Amino acid sequence: MNKPFSVACERNRDPILVVLQEALRDCRHVLEIGSGTGQHAVYFGAALPHLVWQTSDLPENHEGILAWLNEAGLPNVLPPLLLDASGQGWPLQGFDAVYTANTCHIMSWDDVEAMFAGAGHLLPEGGLFCIYGPFNYNGRFTSESNAQFDAMLRAQVPHRGIRDIEKIVALASAQGMHLEDDHAMPANNRLLVFRKRSS
Repeated sequence: MNKPFSVACERNRDPILVVLQEALRDCRHVLEIGSGTGQHAVYFGAALPHLVWQTSDLPENHEGILAWLNEAGLPNVLPPLLLDASGQGWPLQGFDAVYTANTCHIMSWDDVEAMFAGAGHLLPEGGLFCIYGPFNYNGRFTSESNAQFDAMLRAQVPHRGIRDIEKIVALASAQGMHLEDDHAMPANNRLLVFRKRSS
């Protein structure tokens, strides 16, 4: 098959990598939730050879992810797990970091809650949860383009929309994670790094 291609993935991969190189320097096994096309997995896997990068997604995206993985042939990037962030297919252990990009505004809020619960259960003390995407602050959009994007999302599917950072931080806190870093990214996006607290 022709590999699926996301212009957004191509555009945002370098700024994200700069953050991940520092954030994940002491990590070894990363679970990516919602690998999508697979572009991030092969790019980050090649640039971060000390990591084992485990892809995951719903079944309909596996073929496209495998097309990217097979072409790249990276030994540290693994074929996708069937993982539904709403609660099905979560690994029980073996990861010290979780990464996801552009998922919170696509999922329903119930699924966002389930994703945090899954990550909180999976991660050990000191583990990291890295989330890339647009967020609102103090209930307000950070740009007019984000407001237009939110309106488009909600017109497509009513449960979609840009999430409030305060609610995201509260979800993380309920799962024993605190916001360690909030990185400003191009195109009015953020990269949030949460760390699992010690018991």
